[in-house]
This record gives sequence, C-alpha cells and structure tokens, in this order.
Amino acid sequence: MSEAQYFTQKGLDELKEEVNELKNIQRPKIIQAIAEARDKGDLSENAEYDAAKEAQGHLEDKIAQLEHIVANARVIDASQINTDKASILCKVKVKNHNVGKEAVYQLVSEKEANLKENKISIKSAIGAGLLGHAKGEIVEIQVPAGIVKLEILDISL
Repeated sequence: MSEAQYFTQKGLDELKEEVNELKNIQRPKIIQAIAEARDKGDLSENAEYDAAKEAQGHLEDKIAQLEHIVANARVIDASQINTDKASILCKVKVKNHNVGKEAVYQLVSEKEANLKENKISIKSAIGAGLLGHAKGEIVEIQVPAGIVKLEILDISL
C-alpha cells in the first residue's frame, strides 16, 4: 500500500503534464536515437546505442515513478481546510526568534515544494515542525544548523 500524497489541483495538473511530456515527447526522441544508433552497425561497440538505451531506462523509471504518484494523489479542497492550526496548503507567517526576521511559508507536498516561492514540504524539518500548531505558539524545530525557534504569527489560506 502506497502513501497518498496531497496536491493542489494546480500541482496535480502540472505533474500530469510532466508525465505527458515524458511519454509523448521524450520517449519518442529516445526511441529515435536508439534506432539511429542501431543503424550504425555493431551494437557491442556502439557507445551511442548504449547511452540511448541507458537514457531510455532512466526515462521509463521516471515515468513509472510519476505515474505511481499520480495514481496515489489526493487533491486537497481548500474550502475544507481549517486555519486554526497549521496544515497542508496553509500559509504560515512566522517570526524566527534566532535572527529576528519574519517569513511566510506555504505548507505543501514534497512534489510541490519550491523554496523560491516559499513553498515548503510538510516533510521538511520546518514544515513538519509547524504542522498542527496554532497562532501564537512558539515552536522549537531541529534543523541541520541547530534549533530554530519560530513563533507562529498568522495562519491563512
């Protein structure tokens, strides 16, 4: 039994688009490269053929992994999210007491995490540490650099 991964509708659509790109654009390119390499003769000493076959293996593995994620994906309905406590899809405004700065993080699935957009995975140290905590709480989270002390200032969608 696989663990369900939670996505926004946009995140799931992007994942499906990636699978489609790999299957319908990348796969035919690799098949063509294999055919061209095969036409060059002796396969036992054909580096182009070996490289193309290896690329095909990697591509097929990636397609299988992504299809597995899509099959087990669950779309989160934002209207059903309670913002009393930090949960997936919530934007959590925090004050870092270690450095005195504020930040806003959106808690998302691993696949949708993007630090440039302040989207952090619920499985990351900070994301997991914030889950289930309410506005006003101070949370101490173990990160690679030590313990970070975050005060939850606000929770919203």
